[in-house]
Amino acid sequence: MANAGKDEIKGEAKDIRGRVKRQAGELSGDAGAQIEGAAKQVEGKAEKAVGRVKATAQETKEDLKNKARRKRAA
Repeated sequence: MANAGKDEIKGEAKDIRGRVKRQAGELSGDAGAQIEGAAKQVEGKAEKAVGRVKATAQETKEDLKNKARRKRAA
């Protein structure tokens, strides 16, 4: 589960860095910086999504374990 949180944090950081770079490119008229920033944003959003999927998978795994334990105990 810790890796899921790390992925989400790293993804958010990339998204923010990309947004800053893209907006700086917009202000300066640098199309290359705009493209690089937008690409970094997409990368960050994807990494955040991976983290959310990992977290959901871990939660589902724990839920299933708990249900199995309760069923055995009953």
